[in-house]
Amino acid sequence: MSECQTQEIRLDVLAVGAHPDDVEIGCGGTLALLAEQGYRVGIVDLTDGEPTPGSPGPEQRLAEAQQAAAILGVCLRRTLSLPNRRLMDSFEARITLAKEFRRFRPKLVLGIGAGTPTASPDHLQAREITTAAVFYSRLTKWEEYFGELPPYAVPAYWHYFLAYRHLRVPAEFPVVVDISKTLEKKLAAIAAYKTQFSGEKAAFLDRVRIFNQQQGLAAGFAAGEILSPTTPLGVRDLMGLIFGETAVRASPGREFQVDIHPSGIS
Repeated sequence: MSECQTQEIRLDVLAVGAHPDDVEIGCGGTLALLAEQGYRVGIVDLTDGEPTPGSPGPEQRLAEAQQAAAILGVCLRRTLSLPNRRLMDSFEARITLAKEFRRFRPKLVLGIGAGTPTASPDHLQAREITTAAVFYSRLTKWEEYFGELPPYAVPAYWHYFLAYRHLRVPAEFPVVVDISKTLEKKLAAIAAYKTQFSGEKAAFLDRVRIFNQQQGLAAGFAAGEILSPTTPLGVRDLMGLIFGETAVRASPGREFQVDIHPSGIS
């Protein structure tokens, strides 16, 4: 990882996952793209993902997480001490994550946007923890919980979605990010988790590839990732949004699909 691996850095983007590999699966292509564009990108894993089948212990899983982060090009990755498999939306969990927001002051927080009925319930809990932590981060008069970390209002909080069998993407405000140039980097980062995606489970990488190709197809991209703002996007220049350099025109006879350029968070 790059030179911004420090306690004092202010991040442009901070992505939150329940376990190491969640962020890679849900928005790894977007993070790699942002890193290539020069943004300071970080990852926070709420748990170390242990215990888990196929892993000899947390040291191996953490080493895989750092390797994946290096592949994506992010400059900071932190693993919190919340419990895997028993992750719950609690006051303590909210405060723990809110401290990370106050410490690194990201312009954009990306969090899990929906539960995964066929996978870990930790994902749904992570969504609730992240939403509450964004709120807690800005509250004043809580020095007994935050010490010298000053309040910080996160400017933008968006959701990403995991590539599982039952995808729940809200109908409101979906955005497709073009990850055509970073799809292979995303897949390499996921493949770094050899304890999770080797042997029979290696086929999961094919599922992710197809999943992202389908998401991109709707917007005219070779591959894409769906993100969703938690509040409506305000537009001052409608024609610039539709016809400017950041816009992508769909095929004839279809409605326009618009890609929001990362410069909107700078």
